[in-house]
Amino acid sequence: MHPQPHPPHHRRRQPIRIWLQPFLIGLVIVSAFVSCYVGLMRDPQPHRIPVAVTGPQLANKVQQSLGDSIDVRRTDSTAEALDALRHRDIVAMLGTGPHGKDLKLDVASANGLSTTTAVTKLVTAYAHGADQRLSVSDIVPLNRYDARGLAGFYVSFGVTLSGFALAQNVVGLSSLLHLRHRFTLMAVFAAASGLVAAAIAGPILDAVPAPYLPLAFVLALLAAAAAFTTKMLATYVGPLGIPLATLLLLTVGNSTSGATVGADLMPSGARTVSALLPPGAAVRAIADLSYFRSSHVLAPLATLILWAAGSAVLLAFRTTKQHPAAPTPHRATTDDTPTTHWAGTDEGHFTPGNGTTPHPAFTVPPKEPDTIPKESPTRC
Repeated sequence: MHPQPHPPHHRRRQPIRIWLQPFLIGLVIVSAFVSCYVGLMRDPQPHRIPVAVTGPQLANKVQQSLGDSIDVRRTDSTAEALDALRHRDIVAMLGTGPHGKDLKLDVASANGLSTTTAVTKLVTAYAHGADQRLSVSDIVPLNRYDARGLAGFYVSFGVTLSGFALAQNVVGLSSLLHLRHRFTLMAVFAAASGLVAAAIAGPILDAVPAPYLPLAFVLALLAAAAAFTTKMLATYVGPLGIPLATLLLLTVGNSTSGATVGADLMPSGARTVSALLPPGAAVRAIADLSYFRSSHVLAPLATLILWAAGSAVLLAFRTTKQHPAAPTPHRATTDDTPTTHWAGTDEGHFTPGNGTTPHPAFTVPPKEPDTIPKESPTRC
């Protein structure tokens, strides 16, 4: 029996780092999640909400009274203003009533209840100060099974979460699947996720009134963007890639998507981020397909395509630049015998002889000494 050597000093400190890293990552994620969602909903302020106002005199009065809260779009044609409202070029239209005394406000609740409510409150305050009556009409109402206007947000959130979860599993399979197989898995899953989510939200539950195939296409792009982005970050950043994807897609992306709080009520930085991240682009595309005649769907589609294709290209470029992995030794096991694989990422694999403990399957047992004595020569 030989005494066991004492473990090195760095090995005694390793458990502290192992416990501390996930602890700090969890605190960062929960802090960011609460800050984004609760912070944006705490005190939303309207900022230059586009509203068409008929008549130059009324437009000047509204602009002087409401200031930067509303971006007044002067128009002389009621029909032109209503057409802009139906195509999501404006959020509301304000004009005078039939007798030229009362005010009439036309809104599109499909823009989101937070935005519609903010505009209605601002114009109501103006009408009260001007001692005028105000009537409100909803020109583009929400679907009957989407009274709060959040169906598109929840569909996008679920698809983003599914793509993120798939990428996590693919990261764990990097040492077992070839690159083209991983790409195929993520691409096929993205298409299936889009078709299934669109079928449930559309024809089955009738909550999202968008055409089925365009809706499925948008959701498939969203799933592909979430999956390839997560896998790309895990490949380039390493163990911190998954928490970074959580912050980017599930936390910041969904909180600034413009569904729970309208984009016109968020700070300028949040509005910019909302248009650039996949969840915000998907929510806008779903709303355009559902209620606004696909008027502005090209910009969000381009955003989703750039995220999905760009992440896939970066992932393929990084993987092809790696050093070829060492050849895998022949396993002396059968398909029925469980085997243990070394955990590896796209950066390379562990191989015997690099300082790690060799796997038992590749350890050659020492040759047993001959225990049967040789026969001694027979004396005659």
